[in-house]
Amino acid sequence: MKDPVTTITGITYDRESIERWLFTSENTTCPVTKQSLPKDSDLTPNHTLRRLIQAWCTENASNGVDRIPTPKPCLDKAYVLKLIKNLSHHKLQIEALTQMEVLAAENERNRKCMVDAGLPKAMLVFIVSCFENGQVSGIQEALCILRLIKIPRSESRVFLCENGKIIESLTWILGCKMDNYATVKSHAVSVLRILLEDASSSVLKRLKPEFFERIVGVLREKITQQGIKDALEVLLEACPWAGNRKMMVESGAVFELIELELGSPQRRTTELNLGVLFHLCCCAEGRAQFLSHGGSIAVVAKRILRVSPEVNDRAILILSLICKFSGTSMVIQEMVDAKAVPKLCMLLQADCAPYLKNKAREILRSHFDEWKNFPCIFSSLSCLEYKVSR
Repeated sequence: MKDPVTTITGITYDRESIERWLFTSENTTCPVTKQSLPKDSDLTPNHTLRRLIQAWCTENASNGVDRIPTPKPCLDKAYVLKLIKNLSHHKLQIEALTQMEVLAAENERNRKCMVDAGLPKAMLVFIVSCFENGQVSGIQEALCILRLIKIPRSESRVFLCENGKIIESLTWILGCKMDNYATVKSHAVSVLRILLEDASSSVLKRLKPEFFERIVGVLREKITQQGIKDALEVLLEACPWAGNRKMMVESGAVFELIELELGSPQRRTTELNLGVLFHLCCCAEGRAQFLSHGGSIAVVAKRILRVSPEVNDRAILILSLICKFSGTSMVIQEMVDAKAVPKLCMLLQADCAPYLKNKAREILRSHFDEWKNFPCIFSSLSCLEYKVSR
């Protein structure tokens, strides 16, 4: 322990550990007694135990043990408010932001205090101000602070209603050239994801073409793994609206999603990726762009039965849309060449959800007469002919 504190249940913990338990993991019970332990309950410093620990460290200094420092006083809400006020003075902005970033990185206690003082809203207002004034200094620090303290869901929806320029401001940041652009863009997309998770339908319907161009640009540049996942989640949030899907397709999203998938990304990335692809293949323009890429059907078919049930679901639905609405002779041939048909046959024999087997059966039945003429897959279809046609 470096900073022992005693909870209202009488158990002593290290401050950082119990605060992580309460605030980050969102638990509401004492780990030892299992009694109720509200987040706003007092954590009393155990000075006696701390002094004993420090004395033991001193006695064992010859063995390489460093003496733990006396903990700093808890961050005062008034001090945070003072730092927020300094943001209105141009000369004090960078110093104030730097101090906030250091404090936010220290511990969960500081981050909670900052949220209580209204820092998330202050950072968003600062970002909008930078956009309106064309100022790039301080943006990296502000985004880093927001990433550390996180925007409470209850505040994000309210702020979007009060200040619609925040989406435009973050879109502008994604197009800016500045130092550490990869980090800045990654943080900006992360903030966008948090804001749009609880955004109203009216906000999501008002998204502009430039917004999607910037998000697709994040996928194209592959800035960071987390940035890619956040960008995919942003697209997924916006997919339910036809206008948004059209703008995504026009921004080249389908091509970039396939290119991303060809790089064999992480499991969660593939789940998000195919989720977005499914929505985009629901429109004719999306299917056309999907089929214009030589590796589209192959990469989707390859993911079946190899990643997760969620990926199986999306991959089968994508192939179903392609076969139903774009099943030309060229597509039928490509599904054979890409080994999509044998994969569908394998799915019928695999241990997976019945509705997926039914969907695979529908796909095979829809072009059964054409596919059975291909020698390379005749045996697969023959042994499953009964299952497909019944």
